[in-house]
Amino acid sequence: MPNTARLRAAALTAASMVVSAALLAGCSDDSGDGSGNGAGDGEDLTSQELDWKDCPAPSEAEGGGTAPSPLPDGDEWQCAAMKAPLDWDDPGGDTIDLALIRAESSGPADRRIGSLVFNFGGPGGSGVTTLPAFGQDYAKLRTRYDLVSFDPRGVGRSAPVECLDDKQLDAYFQQDATPDDAAERRELVDHTEDFNAACEKHSKRVLPHVATTDAARDMDLMRQVLGDDKLHYFGISYGTELGGVYARLFPKNVGRAVFDAVVDPTQTPEQGSLGQAKGFQLALDNYAEDCVSKVEECPVGDSAQNVKDRIARLLKDLDRKPIPGIFPRELTQTAATGGIAQALYSKDFWEYLTEGLVQAYDGDGRVLMALSDSLNGRDENGRYSNITAANVAINCADDKPRYDPAYVEGKLPEFRKASPVFGDYLAWSMIGCTDWPVPGAADHPDVGASGAAPILVIGNTGDPATPYEGAAKMADALGRNVGVELTYRGQGHGAYDSGNACVRNAVHGYLLDGKVPADGTVCS
Repeated sequence: MPNTARLRAAALTAASMVVSAALLAGCSDDSGDGSGNGAGDGEDLTSQELDWKDCPAPSEAEGGGTAPSPLPDGDEWQCAAMKAPLDWDDPGGDTIDLALIRAESSGPADRRIGSLVFNFGGPGGSGVTTLPAFGQDYAKLRTRYDLVSFDPRGVGRSAPVECLDDKQLDAYFQQDATPDDAAERRELVDHTEDFNAACEKHSKRVLPHVATTDAARDMDLMRQVLGDDKLHYFGISYGTELGGVYARLFPKNVGRAVFDAVVDPTQTPEQGSLGQAKGFQLALDNYAEDCVSKVEECPVGDSAQNVKDRIARLLKDLDRKPIPGIFPRELTQTAATGGIAQALYSKDFWEYLTEGLVQAYDGDGRVLMALSDSLNGRDENGRYSNITAANVAINCADDKPRYDPAYVEGKLPEFRKASPVFGDYLAWSMIGCTDWPVPGAADHPDVGASGAAPILVIGNTGDPATPYEGAAKMADALGRNVGVELTYRGQGHGAYDSGNACVRNAVHGYLLDGKVPADGTVCS
């Protein structure tokens, strides 16, 4: 997936908080870096016992903040570290520590099915910080499962990839990511090469070992350490790709699994970027139509086309002359584009987009910059999580193609046709793996999982980041009698968290009672 896929954790947990903090203007614990304790000495890692304790405050790499609040019933979240091989080709060698979090099942012990493992996507999102933010949303599932999530290798507290420091990242995200001439193209390439060189300098040890196949093997080790015969799994966004790769590697170990906001596993990185350009444009079209359809006057345009035309003009104006953002930074064209994209991840954020556009037209870029900061993992104190570094490292380990500027330039007309607003932004994101020190694994992931238990695959017709068509492609690629497709006719990134009763009933029926919905079910 292109780099804009970095946001699931940020998009759904931080945007409103970041916006509020930005307009008004936690402590972290970096005690664990996930480096492990050296050689594994041939120990059987499947027999390790997890030492569950009260959770510390998130590390800076996880996004900082305070320790998770108790669950609604008063139970505390528990955290632990699981040892895993640094290199799965040398399982008896060095180990790393993977950060885990859980909420024990709230139901009777005799009704407990096992653990339900979540991955919220990115790649690069911290499951340790995201799961507690949605704890009560999964209360029904907790009646029969321990809810478990983790920071995948390279992410958060699990041997985090490190590249640039906070000050350098501020400068990096101020760059022009949609160059208009040779000088700007050279500058973008230079910034990309500098970022990638910094990743190699600071994280050379872990970069070869953060591919999705490595994370999938970690999940099977996790299954065994948690004491489960099968992996019961809830994957969202990139988490669907991780789940598909797991099913490919361990089809007989797949338990009850749900994929929501589904990545198309048949696409190359270029095709994925182009699909996102179309998806974000569709979401912008839907936002514009929604705004002008309301009883009161839409404050950002008098017709859907006018809304989009004014946004396009704003971005061109910002390219020529940025406006004040969150002091001392300015809102650039690139930051505004990222902020708009962030707001399109959920219909709940459309009000922030409207507010941000109205203010930007008046020369105030704070709201759009706050949304952009959320996309990039920056808090109100100027500290960045490692979501960007991890996102690049995992994508570049997975994706074999390496696109150069000349290739991207040749593709710009196609991307601009797909999206006048996001086309350039997503096309140029394809150079992110230029001169990456580790070769990519494949053109696209292999998720064929013949013999696996049924996997419920949910596609959202209005999803900007993982377009709806990817769900059918995933269901087909998983194999006959494995992928079971459900369609949600809605807006935003994902379906379960929309609260739609039809979707939730289908998910609960399968995960809690083993009732597989009919293939082709439609919810609206």
